[in-house]
Amino acid sequence: MKPVYIDYLNALDIEALAMTDAEIIGAVEAGLPAQGNGRTVIEPRVHLEPDPSFHGHFNVLRGYVAPLDAAGVKIVGDYVDNYKHGLPSEFGILNLFDPRTGTPRAVLDATVITDMRTGAVTAIGARHLAKKTSKVLGHIGARGTAYWNVRLLDHLFDFDEIRVHSRRPESRDGFAAKLSADLGKTVTAVADWRSCVDGADIVVEASRLNEPQPLLKTEWIKPGALVVPYGTMSAVELSLTDIMSKIVVDDWGQCKTGKFGSLRAHVETGRLSETTLHAELGQIAAGLKAGRESDDETILFWHRGLSLSDIALGKAMLTKAGENGVGQRLRFA
Repeated sequence: MKPVYIDYLNALDIEALAMTDAEIIGAVEAGLPAQGNGRTVIEPRVHLEPDPSFHGHFNVLRGYVAPLDAAGVKIVGDYVDNYKHGLPSEFGILNLFDPRTGTPRAVLDATVITDMRTGAVTAIGARHLAKKTSKVLGHIGARGTAYWNVRLLDHLFDFDEIRVHSRRPESRDGFAAKLSADLGKTVTAVADWRSCVDGADIVVEASRLNEPQPLLKTEWIKPGALVVPYGTMSAVELSLTDIMSKIVVDDWGQCKTGKFGSLRAHVETGRLSETTLHAELGQIAAGLKAGRESDDETILFWHRGLSLSDIALGKAMLTKAGENGVGQRLRFA
């Protein structure tokens, strides 16, 4: 057998790449039409919960993207109490393979990939589904994905006002301070949910609840707004979907099954179904379905996270790493 080598990018390598906002969005956006055109295989994510007392679980995401000539598996841990240990809530590894032979090609730290690609999907969804004139962002949650949500959304919309909230004052204050410094504009930390989302043009709910709790009220949503809920546990009222002109998801196959997800109760009660669903984002990116068609539409976009986004961003990082001599090449077999 001839030697097999894999490319390895650790967290420091990925930091050294200094991926720009435009590069991150562009990489993820390039992969979406493949899904819309039926050129991907996306297996529903599976979960491993080692012990309920650990307050966390592993997500396993699997996929194949034909235009990228890559198959991949990402394993990411999601542990809500990690902040008590000075750790991020999520750690991940992305494995990329030759889809024709199964030969391993690369291993990448997927912690920041998860954060970046999540923010990119939020931003791309807003590009298609939010009003072009959106100037006020209300964001619930302050984890890693939250940072990239706000940063990449602001890259596209250049907001006049950004409000953030999370349950711990030290978390939301530090989050607002970092964003203010990085974005060069004031980001305001607010003390409650309503002050954060009431009247915002774009509302993102990325909370960290231990159990479902309807904290985001339907009456706070401004007509014509885009609402993006993707907390692990539902934080929205059942009535939220009743006011929506369109409901869009990243992948219906993933959204209709599993125990986690911000609209799990809406699926189980029939409020969200194949009948009430407008489109998957990939269908809109491929031009097969319409995005926003008027400023009067109030739209909801629920994304659970796709393996194809991890694969697309991972491939883009490997390309840039090769061009800049970043990373390591390891003998595998």
